[in-house]
Amino acid sequence: GSEGKGPLCMEYTVHAVPNTYRDEVKAVFPNADLDALKAVITCQKSQVDLVKQGEQVENEKNELLERFTFWSRDLCAKLEAKGYWSDFVDPCSGLAMVHQDSQSVYDEVASLAVLRGFKVSNAGCCKVVLHPKWGSFIYPASFFTTAPESEIKKAIDG
Repeated sequence: GSEGKGPLCMEYTVHAVPNTYRDEVKAVFPNADLDALKAVITCQKSQVDLVKQGEQVENEKNELLERFTFWSRDLCAKLEAKGYWSDFVDPCSGLAMVHQDSQSVYDEVASLAVLRGFKVSNAGCCKVVLHPKWGSFIYPASFFTTAPESEIKKAIDG
């Protein structure tokens, strides 16, 4: 996949869905065309270590979630206006936000391990993905669309 920087200091990469990962994606998006589907994996760098707990961490997570949701709704609108199927995953619940055809939960940590090759670490009862530069100061979230990569980049980078 290729890499880019969105306008919100959000790193993103675009990936075709590999055969080994199709079942997981199909469970969450049962009506999506998997042959055309691209995964846009986003990472926002956080100001605090998101493995830790407390009010500051919760506030940071909420802000990063709002930022991703706003970005995703905007991207959905741009791509759907051109006739492309688009959706994104709520990083908190793991559920699809637009096409709610399924109650299957998408595993962000697994997706970053599979699609980007990020290391995964155990933090108590949770698995945590580690960014090669930022470590656990990372907020990952996934967007999916049938748009070709050139249209995705045009819609993101404007």
